[in-house]
Order: sequence, then C-alpha cells, then structure tokens
Amino acid sequence: MSKLYVSTYLGNRFYPLEPRIDDVDIEDIAHGLAYQCRFNGQTNAFYSVAQHSLIVASLVPEELRFAALLHDSAEAYLGDMVKPLKVLLPSFSEIEDNVSRIIGERFGVDLNHNPIVKQADLIALATEKRDLMPYSVEEWIYLIGVEPMGETILPMPPDVAKQEFIREFERMHIESGGGGASS
Repeated sequence: MSKLYVSTYLGNRFYPLEPRIDDVDIEDIAHGLAYQCRFNGQTNAFYSVAQHSLIVASLVPEELRFAALLHDSAEAYLGDMVKPLKVLLPSFSEIEDNVSRIIGERFGVDLNHNPIVKQADLIALATEKRDLMPYSVEEWIYLIGVEPMGETILPMPPDVAKQEFIREFERMHIESGGGGASS
C-alpha cells in the first residue's frame, strides 16, 4: 500500500492512490466538504463545497439527488482543485475518478459523470459566480451556457453545512435502499 495518506477528521487514514472502501466515512466527507471553501476561497464570503453539493442535489430529479449530493465527495479527501490546475495535472483527474468510484461503491450510488447532474452543477456554478464573486469579470452565462438560479445563495456557516449535508445524506441513503448505516 502507498505510504501517502490523508488524515481525516475522525482520525482515519485515507490513501488517495489506493483508496479502500473501508476508509470512506460520511462524517469525514461531510466535515471535509463543509470546511472547504469553493473557488480556492476567492469568494466574498466563506462558501463550502458541502453547501454547493446541497444546491446541486436540489436541482435534479429525486432519483438523481443522492448522486448529486455526493458528486464532489472525493474533494473531502483530495481538495477542491481549481479547474485550470486540473487541466494542467491530468493524473489528478484519474485519482479523483478512482476515489469517486470507491465512494460510490461504499454508498451504493453511481458517481460516474451524469449529464443531468453536470447541468445542475453548471447552474450552481453560474449562481455562485453571480452571488459570491461580484468582482469576477467573466460573463459565465455565455461561457457555460446556463442561467443562474432565481434565488440568491446565502452562505451557511461550516457547522450548519455539515449538519445539513449529513441530514440529507441520511434521508437519501435510506430512501435509496442503503439502510440506516451512514458510516
């Protein structure tokens, strides 16, 4: 096994180059995403990946909400790398896809790139740009081809985002037939 690991909130070790299903825990995921700011922190207020995931899940049909909630879950272990760096470091995307696959296996959900989830992700992105990056000069609506949501994003504190993420996870996991176990 690779000696490189990430220490998690619960004190576990997660090996990103050789992820194991037994090392995946929803509390580590929720905590990591809730305390991680989107856009490398280049926003006008702290806005977490967990809240982003909750928004994406709210924009898809019910049968895709569990996958949408977990669509960025690998970032809890790997970080939220900005798109320009992902393009420059293609091996990172391979690692991220492998971690996503293990997380999907752990919770019985397909986390492969779904076009409906991707569309919701882009709507969230356009809304985040509008509400949280007022000094950004790009016209993202033209770049990504979607309109932002009508509602304004009000950033949640990390502890609230974590609890909301766990609450939604538990509700969706039970509804998807995953049972009551959450870790």
